[in-house]
Amino acid sequence: MPASFDQSLWIFRSGQRSGVALVATLTVTALSLAGCSSLVASVGSKPGVIEAVGAENQYANVISQIGGKYVAVTSVLDNPNIDPHNFEASPSVAAEVGRAELIVQNGVGYDGFMNSIESASPNAKRKVIIAQKVLGLSNDTSNPHLWYDPRTMPTVAQALARDFAALEPTHRNYFQARLKAFDVSLQPWFNAIAAFKSKYAGTAVAVTEPVGNYLLQAMGARVLTPFVFQADIMNGVDPAPEDITLENGFLTTHEAKVFCYNEQVVDSLTSSLKATAKAAGVPVVGIYETMPTPGYDYQTWMMAEVAAIQAAVVHQTSTEVL
Repeated sequence: MPASFDQSLWIFRSGQRSGVALVATLTVTALSLAGCSSLVASVGSKPGVIEAVGAENQYANVISQIGGKYVAVTSVLDNPNIDPHNFEASPSVAAEVGRAELIVQNGVGYDGFMNSIESASPNAKRKVIIAQKVLGLSNDTSNPHLWYDPRTMPTVAQALARDFAALEPTHRNYFQARLKAFDVSLQPWFNAIAAFKSKYAGTAVAVTEPVGNYLLQAMGARVLTPFVFQADIMNGVDPAPEDITLENGFLTTHEAKVFCYNEQVVDSLTSSLKATAKAAGVPVVGIYETMPTPGYDYQTWMMAEVAAIQAAVVHQTSTEVL
């Protein structure tokens, strides 16, 4: 772990899941640059330590990377085995949010439950960073999975360094140094995106939901699945029969070179589509809504998704589970 990164204070309540590294070279590179891959449990706040909450564990991970030893972080959505859209906050979550001096949430309606909890425990000094707002996105933004957009975490990290400095002014230089190191650690991911786009732009992809669409678009992929179908699956609505037929056709005719499958939202239709893709020899790539743990930080998770997509395109290899 680089000297610029201290082991951060982290609290996980649930969601441990074993994972397998996808591409060793990419993963090791990102880990060595990013640091903070070791998650250290904390039992409470300490003097001079900022209590922070990330609505999703990917945001909590970035909080820890910028805040370092001066932050104790909890994450609300951190279980890769559940559907985030069906999450219900518990009293313990409300207590954590009530104590928090800083909160990061996604916005665009994805984690609206946080707004209610925050309103129930007002704190004039609390800093709340909403990815949607720092990106300048409207409330009618159709795809809420902002963490897959390469623009998101650098912008959130910048807001974190600013707000941490406001809460603990004497450590301003420390937070700025960690922000700089974080930005550097994202470069291998940006390079991998650019390299894929330069060679495989226009690759046709079918998806169940728009979870990974920001990343796919940055990589130059062409998403075949109509957005109305993706939105129906995302919102728990039965798609129109003609849209289901169209989606199946992308797979059986091999027009789609990759099938990106949301590993956290599974039903009979998406399972059927996955089976169709596998029977047709279309490689399947698992896309996650929350960061798989243990074994990943934000950077290595994103690198793993890019590596899985590239392996599907170049070697027709499926990576169903990270």
